[in-house]
Amino acid sequence: MKAALLVEPGKPLEIHDVEIGKPGPREVLIKTKAVGLCRSDLHFVDGVYPYPLPTIPGHEAAGVVEAVGSEVGHVAVGDHVITFLAPFCGTCNLCQNGQQSLCVDPSTKRAEGDAPRLSRDGEPITQFLNLSGFAEKMLVHENACVAIDKDMPMDRAALIGCSVITGSGSIFNDCGLKPGETVAVVGAGGIGLSAINAAKIAGAGDIIAIDPVASKRELAKAMGATKTFDARDEDVVKQVIEATGGGVDYAVEAVGRTDSVQIAWKVLRRGGAATVLGMIAPGEMLEIHGPDFLQGKSIKGSLMGSAHFMRDMPKLVAYYLDGRLDLDSVIAERITLEEINDGFDKLRGGDSVRSVIMFD
Repeated sequence: MKAALLVEPGKPLEIHDVEIGKPGPREVLIKTKAVGLCRSDLHFVDGVYPYPLPTIPGHEAAGVVEAVGSEVGHVAVGDHVITFLAPFCGTCNLCQNGQQSLCVDPSTKRAEGDAPRLSRDGEPITQFLNLSGFAEKMLVHENACVAIDKDMPMDRAALIGCSVITGSGSIFNDCGLKPGETVAVVGAGGIGLSAINAAKIAGAGDIIAIDPVASKRELAKAMGATKTFDARDEDVVKQVIEATGGGVDYAVEAVGRTDSVQIAWKVLRRGGAATVLGMIAPGEMLEIHGPDFLQGKSIKGSLMGSAHFMRDMPKLVAYYLDGRLDLDSVIAERITLEEINDGFDKLRGGDSVRSVIMFD
């Protein structure tokens, strides 16, 4: 099969023919139909986050089940599925507490000494975030995918695999936002726009979008933001506090920068809560003045919107099919696998929302 291989950080991905294994007892072979280019991929491609190489990036994908292992029970050949990067065992303490996105049980991976899921000319290829979506097929643990309604367009379904589940989960799961409460979203990329859209679905009062790019602020309005602010303004925090009468109930950081986390923290009202979704670079530290905690404010990190994947992903598909979740506006372009490096160049530029690779 063809795949986009990362051989060296900071260098263009290379298109190669690679080999993929057959499903083990709890594995699923998926024919990839669509995969989004996510900024999280870019962190690894550009070397901001280290990763064992060579690898096939890509983690925001959807496809059709082609084969299943002997013990797979919840998906079948022909099912349309969304994949997710955090497979769960279902039995550890984290899973039993409803924190599937945090599961790190090694049983979801192939054991050391087993044949690799991916290889090239007999040499193993490291599977990227349990998926490796920039390829014509994926071989994953059964708890790394969920079946969805076949009426769902594959390009929109792929987005749910990362940006949409992360952004919407921050509202539905991390914030638990109630109708009338207020939220500020720092960063209006794919994740931030999904948080904004989810806040609209949840019945938020004011929905504040903070981003330096004017076109993204306009898109945020179309997705449900009631007010927008330029993140580059020196007094942006003051502007938001004045516009909301003292700050917001919740703030979501969807960029992965220390300065944007500071904005999210500072625009909170007394007693407010901030959720950090962005991937802050290794070695960078956050600074919060101690007396701020006496205002009753809190801050937490979140992986994949603290999602319960088997429950939340089909629900988001239903929201789209019902016309409540806007995924159409998020896709900037549809490209081929061979155009992947151009797509990443656009993502580095900061203006593109989502490029989606489509497979025949």
